[in-house]
Amino acid sequence: MKTFSVRLPTSVHKELKRLSEHEGISLNSLIATAVAEKLSALETQTILEERAKRGLEKSF
Repeated sequence: MKTFSVRLPTSVHKELKRLSEHEGISLNSLIATAVAEKLSALETQTILEERAKRGLEKSF
């Protein structure tokens, strides 16, 4: 596991802290999960765009 420092606006940090407490998880876990979810969404979009390029419109 790597350490990564990031600067956040105070308002974002405050909301992340509030949400992590509400969810009963650490701030670190919340941020790590959020980043992983974003990466997954971006990778999925890329995969779908590549598949769409190979598709044939007349097949639909």
